[in-house]
Amino acid sequence: MENKEPIIENVLGISWLSFNLANVLMITLTFFVVLVLAIWGTRSLQMKPTGKQNFMEWIIDFVKGLITDTMDWKTGRVFLPLGLTLITFILVGNVIGMVTSIVIGDTAWWKSPTSDAGVTLTLATMVIVLSHYYGIKIKGFKEYGKDYFRPIWIMFPFNILGEFTNTLTLGLRLFGNMFAGAILTGLIVSFGTSGVGGFIGSLLPMLAWSGFSLFVAGIQAFIFTLLTMLYISNKVNESL
Repeated sequence: MENKEPIIENVLGISWLSFNLANVLMITLTFFVVLVLAIWGTRSLQMKPTGKQNFMEWIIDFVKGLITDTMDWKTGRVFLPLGLTLITFILVGNVIGMVTSIVIGDTAWWKSPTSDAGVTLTLATMVIVLSHYYGIKIKGFKEYGKDYFRPIWIMFPFNILGEFTNTLTLGLRLFGNMFAGAILTGLIVSFGTSGVGGFIGSLLPMLAWSGFSLFVAGIQAFIFTLLTMLYISNKVNESL
């Protein structure tokens, strides 16, 4: 039997406004985990980094590498905070739901926020909107508008369509991978609660799946951040 979602509908009497309380809970929890890790990793900074400072600097250098692979650093350095926020938030959001699943009654409360299409499509929409904003800001509205008619004017409808497909593919790729992982995690956990034999039998699959899930979580965070920088670079780089 499929678990229900704790959704509050018709908020403030608005028929189309609803909230998934599980998403609100997990997004808030993910935010606080990322905030605590950032504060912890940047305390007591030293000229010769060790331990946690080494790890934080590695993440910064990694994201900086993603940016410089897609655009020049002079243009792209402003996107470093965005890249750091995306990769850490998505990674923690991916992993946090792989630890376990919590179902109260028949309502699921604990899951990866990125296993919900509404969350991932919102992230993707934010990225696309930001790419347009910085494209206009850096290149100017006139030059930015000309990009939709390049390399020839007949490409205009296809370029417009591409903006919608970019949003869908960016958001649905992350959602699909994490949603499938959440389903499998739930199946393994439910099997483990079926008795002593089920618990013992689920230990090895859970350990194996947890290791693979961590790898998938990292890859998906990397891909989303990389594609974000690619989409932004396509808007801010000068056209040939």
